[in-house]
Amino acid sequence: MVESRAEAGLRPRTRRAILDAAVRVLAESPSASVADVAAVAGVGRTTVHRYFPERSDLLAGIEADLLERIDAATRAARTTEGPAGAALRRLCEEYFTLGDVLTLVYQDPTLLGRVRWTEATGSDLALLELVERGQREGEFDPAVDASWVCGVVWSLLFTAWLHARDPRASTHETLALCLETVRRTVAL
Repeated sequence: MVESRAEAGLRPRTRRAILDAAVRVLAESPSASVADVAAVAGVGRTTVHRYFPERSDLLAGIEADLLERIDAATRAARTTEGPAGAALRRLCEEYFTLGDVLTLVYQDPTLLGRVRWTEATGSDLALLELVERGQREGEFDPAVDASWVCGVVWSLLFTAWLHARDPRASTHETLALCLETVRRTVAL
């Protein structure tokens, strides 16, 4: 059977819808069923199983997608360009858009167990190098350990993601608060 162009274009969108729905559903209830994910994705359970035969395949898909999205956000932030403060701001803005999936990982790190979240990734190294560059160039306080700053940045992002979930919170104001707190953390 030959797949039409319309069908070929639908596959990535369906996969994306399933992954996005899985993140939303599992963030609310880590024990949610595949049927719950299918309902939120607007597809049948068998469609989810066609893309992800087992729950473990779905979780592996979320992990792989998350790592790709973090890497893409890091590249989009252009951490080696311009002043370190501006690059750090861009990086935080990019990472802020990944709130749902990263909140899922932070809330239940055992849910996604394949990736060794304690090992430094290319994105972690990019953040560390950015902080160290800002310290060398005199834009960031060199008295504060660079790895500490990286941990604080991730913690502030997590706090911002949780705050943004509050229906009374403005996403724009939440991001602004996060960015201002990061700026004060690294400032001389």
